[in-house]
Amino acid sequence: MKLLVFAGSTRQQSFNRRLAAVAAGIGQELGAQATLLELGDYDIPLYHAELEARGTPPDVIRLKEAMDAHPAWIVCSPEYNGSYTGLLKNALDWASSPVAGHPVWADGARPFGGKVVGMLSASNGALGGLRSQSHLAPLLINLGCWLAPRQYALARAASAFDEQGQLADSAAREQVQAVVQQVLWAAGRLHGAA
Repeated sequence: MKLLVFAGSTRQQSFNRRLAAVAAGIGQELGAQATLLELGDYDIPLYHAELEARGTPPDVIRLKEAMDAHPAWIVCSPEYNGSYTGLLKNALDWASSPVAGHPVWADGARPFGGKVVGMLSASNGALGGLRSQSHLAPLLINLGCWLAPRQYALARAASAFDEQGQLADSAAREQVQAVVQQVLWAAGRLHGAA
């Protein structure tokens, strides 16, 4: 199973980027072909229709291709002002926008439809970014994704990782593993894999 893992942050010391790396490692341990995607590696401008009318940026096509190639996703969502980040929303807006006349990407639903998505979040607050997940869930459902019922919000994230970038608390790691396992299981059933 191909698993795509990404965080809605480009901040160097982002808790959610660290959590995404942990989730990708767990995915590999569970036998998945895990890809850790960094949104900062894509040159994607702020979305607006006039810019899009001049042509879809090449890195948007690259992002669509990466998303499309993976039946299973883990999204690690930071919480800004009680919701997900503008970076994440912008990436999803571009990825869902049809490319007029393109043989593959004329259908905006293509990179999202049927993907099984697990949500994780990390925050230094007591809720662990849970409110960002509550806002992100309807957006992903609207795009045609299947959401895994399991989700996990890592609270007090500033002290949650060890010096190697792993989760210091075994119970937290088990929670992340449970989300990854459920996503892989459901994607396997939905996409016909064992």
